[in-house]
Amino acid sequence: MATTALVDPDTGLTQAQLAARHGLRVAGERPSLVEYSRRLWAYRHFIAAYANAKLVASYSNAKLGQLWQVLTPLTNAAVYYLIFGVVLAQNEIPNFIAYLTTGLFIFNFTQSAVLAGTQSISSNLGLIRALHFPRASLPLSTTITQFQQLLASMVVLIGIVLVTGEPLTLKWLLLVPALLLQAVFNAGVVLLVARLGSKSSDLKQVMPFVMRTWMYGSGVLYSVSLFERLPGWATTLVQYNPLLVYIELARYSLLEQAPLLNESLTQLWLVAAGWALVAGIGGFIYFWRGEQEYGRG
Repeated sequence: MATTALVDPDTGLTQAQLAARHGLRVAGERPSLVEYSRRLWAYRHFIAAYANAKLVASYSNAKLGQLWQVLTPLTNAAVYYLIFGVVLAQNEIPNFIAYLTTGLFIFNFTQSAVLAGTQSISSNLGLIRALHFPRASLPLSTTITQFQQLLASMVVLIGIVLVTGEPLTLKWLLLVPALLLQAVFNAGVVLLVARLGSKSSDLKQVMPFVMRTWMYGSGVLYSVSLFERLPGWATTLVQYNPLLVYIELARYSLLEQAPLLNESLTQLWLVAAGWALVAGIGGFIYFWRGEQEYGRG
């Protein structure tokens, strides 16, 4: 049965028309994309402060505190080197320990951001229901937190690279834009999984398996030359794997002799920028479209 809109007897206007006249909007209405971006920028100080607070809180119960930002990647590098550098003897790669740790630290940046981002909405429902702010602030603060941890890991990585005999060259400067492109890519993916995770609590159980599979397909633990044994179409597909691309850019920047699956440096940069653009814009729009859904139900 059709419903009849209520009309104000004094003005002859419907409720919708009255609301529009006085600038009233539906509670929780999604703003336009431009307006949402403006609001998010206005909350940039909150995002940075929230990211710093999460970083400090994550080590607050440990006796060594934030020293674990350095000890954790260093311990992981030692374990993987013992397995793949000593036990499995990956000797065909020059300076395997630097090759391994570069891939491991770069991959871990994305892995940690994605796993944390999956729960960035579902684990903050109290905050979302209590306060009004752009919900994208939460997954973006997660990305910033992981970027801060990456900087500590880079200190360890640079130390390893220098100690293992790699020369300091101008190519090292290329690491900066590579990491920035990866950070934009991570932000887009985190926004994507944050919305998906808000709809399905089971996603956080699935993502560790997804990331582990992604690691094996990104040449983190072994020479990327092994991918050349795949059929031609599969090798081409792997070449466009975003994490492989960011790892190869980092290895090219820091290592003098590192096997690369993508021999064209121009192609590497174009693919890296393309993934950052697609993931960054696509993830942001996808998250924005669900803005009115977060914290409900």
